[in-house]
Amino acid sequence: MKITVIGAGAIGGNLAAKLSTAGHDVHVADARAADLADAVQGRDVIVLALPFGVAGQLADLFASVPDETVVIDTSNYYPGMLSEPIEAVDNGQVESVYTAELLGRPVVKAWNAALAETQRTKGVPAGTPGRLAIPVAGDSAEARKVAMSLVDDTGFDPYDAGTLADSWRQQPNGPAYCTELTLDELPAALAAADRVKDARVRDSLPERFAALGADPTVDDVVEMNRAAHR
Repeated sequence: MKITVIGAGAIGGNLAAKLSTAGHDVHVADARAADLADAVQGRDVIVLALPFGVAGQLADLFASVPDETVVIDTSNYYPGMLSEPIEAVDNGQVESVYTAELLGRPVVKAWNAALAETQRTKGVPAGTPGRLAIPVAGDSAEARKVAMSLVDDTGFDPYDAGTLADSWRQQPNGPAYCTELTLDELPAALAAADRVKDARVRDSLPERFAALGADPTVDDVVEMNRAAHR
């Protein structure tokens, strides 16, 4: 497939490298419109690996992107930490529904519920025992299918998590968020999500992370996330 990854941070860099290794034609671009005008044309998939809330800056650009192009959103909302508070989301609007409205087109939610280091180091071939799973949500069954295929290509079992309105279950910091679960374990974690509790867990992240001490490992962070829901 012809794929453009917008954003070259940890997530964008991981995805670009893994999808390229899997044989896809991958182009990486930053969020400046001058660099994106050509990068978003003639592509099968566009992956948004950008901070939450930035998508609105790309709405005019995406107005010219064909409807059949699959757009995948990887962002997460961390008010007061990684973004300014957004009233609509604080009042209950699902993160990627908000992103889709900013962008002016449908999106699929994927790769948001795994740590960057998990994505970089723990992908394995399909069929490997204990392979970790990543939820994928979107309103188009065909778009979900495309995104799930790409998740598989990056070394993780894709799980069909339903519509975009259901993607709040894979947002920070629910039981399925950055807890490194297998395909057998993930459905129960998604079902256990609680929007009020999960938001409290998310907002307590600075204190919980500080308690880990200097240089926590990815396993330390995963255990911290799991412990918050025991």
